[in-house]
Amino acid sequence: MGVPDVPDVMRAVRITRHGGPEVLDVTEIAVPGVRAGEVLVEVGAVALNNTDLWTREGAYGRPDDPTALSGWRGPIDFPRVQGADVAGRIVAVGPGAAEDLVGRRVVVDPAIYDAEGPDANPVGLMGSERDGGYAEYVTAPVDQVHDVTDSPLSDEQLAALPTAYGTALGMIERGGLREGETVLVSGASGGVGLACVQIARARGAKVVAISSGPKIEAVREAGAHEVVDRAGDVTGQIRAAAPEGIDVALDVVAGELVGDGLPLLREGGRWVIAGALGGYGVAFDVRRLYLHNAQVIGSAMHTPAHFGLLMDLARRAEVQPVIAAAFPLDRAARAQEELARRGHVGKIVMRP
Repeated sequence: MGVPDVPDVMRAVRITRHGGPEVLDVTEIAVPGVRAGEVLVEVGAVALNNTDLWTREGAYGRPDDPTALSGWRGPIDFPRVQGADVAGRIVAVGPGAAEDLVGRRVVVDPAIYDAEGPDANPVGLMGSERDGGYAEYVTAPVDQVHDVTDSPLSDEQLAALPTAYGTALGMIERGGLREGETVLVSGASGGVGLACVQIARARGAKVVAISSGPKIEAVREAGAHEVVDRAGDVTGQIRAAAPEGIDVALDVVAGELVGDGLPLLREGGRWVIAGALGGYGVAFDVRRLYLHNAQVIGSAMHTPAHFGLLMDLARRAEVQPVIAAAFPLDRAARAQEELARRGHVGKIVMRP
């Protein structure tokens, strides 16, 4: 490659087919070449997401066949290096990228957008539609690496931000959450849920979170004003915690929660959905929408503008991602198994 201190080969974790953790292959492959308009990042930390599990399993389905094996937005081009969330340092630049970027500490925006501009929609994801950060090195477009050299956050904390906190910020922005409003957060102990709790609290909202018994205190420590135990009467507990109703729901669970929860919205309330941990089949009373001027909003990740706001938070360390566990790269299968068990609070990361 002609770049000092960058080897020709690297360790990486790839999938060559859909399946369980056994399809994760720890191997050595060539360090990717840096094309025009790209940079090469030495990975300091990579965070795990549910997208890693579902991409590996092929669990996303297709619009014409919900049961079809598929990656985030379509068939996977195997072999594929997984991992959307990367923090590290730039070690080489391609033609058209400034040489003084070398050595800068960066976070990579993992989205593949449908257009240029601040409000573009994500239509692909690093680790699914292009190779990701389960590796010692990864390439990225120069305009999607964000300089966080001066951030006091660790590489592990920075790596926790892109998908989980980007998704959370996208939900909050699309839901129009305002200071003083009451927000409901489902799945609050997971990566996206905990990010919703932290960012909503930082924005001055009253946060009512849904979690399970052993994790309730950790969710409260992250910033929730009230925590509802999902093992009990969820709607009854929410009514008690927010007797005047919910302004915005930030929901990664969906399933029955949507139908049960919509009547809890105040006039003009917004129910924002960015996941389906509780099931993708949803039924609700449509009268609760049109009679109360409510909205159900789909939210997939973030826009470039949202990600820029997130990086501003990272530089100022206005959110402090919680790291549940860290694994070496060669234990990627164990790390994904730990993620799938959902016994943790916060983010699981790997350090190549």
